[in-house]
Amino acid sequence: MKCTVYCTGSLKETYWRDAEKEYIKRMSRFGGWTVVELPEERLPENPSQKEIDTALTKEGERLLKRLPANAYTIALCVEAKPLSSEQLAKKVAEIALAGKSEIALIIGSSHGLAPQVKNACQMRLSISPMTFPHQLMRVLLAEQFYRAHKINANESYHK
Repeated sequence: MKCTVYCTGSLKETYWRDAEKEYIKRMSRFGGWTVVELPEERLPENPSQKEIDTALTKEGERLLKRLPANAYTIALCVEAKPLSSEQLAKKVAEIALAGKSEIALIIGSSHGLAPQVKNACQMRLSISPMTFPHQLMRVLLAEQFYRAHKINANESYHK
């Protein structure tokens, strides 16, 4: 199953890019892992809630324009329900059985995702109720989807 991550912002540190490249390589045998980076709105150092909401709306519009119509869409949201690795693998298998050949994973900026993006997605997913650096989330997401594909292929993967 092809997985495409649509994200606001880019990986700035070499070690995050290297980690992500490793999972892109590993996922190639399971349909692929692609990343589409979209620009983040610039905000002042201490933005007001209105400034944040305006930025999220603009970022959300850009994200929604890029999503493929036939993909199963998943918004990454801290308030969503987290799944275990096994539950995620089961969900990926269910999506494939429903006839979808692509999953579009959406990661917002450090301020999150606009409500219109969350509402447009077929699923909301939380990796954890804990807070992680925004750039680390891309690596964690890639690792968990790689793990899910390994589980579904009945292949061993370290615990």
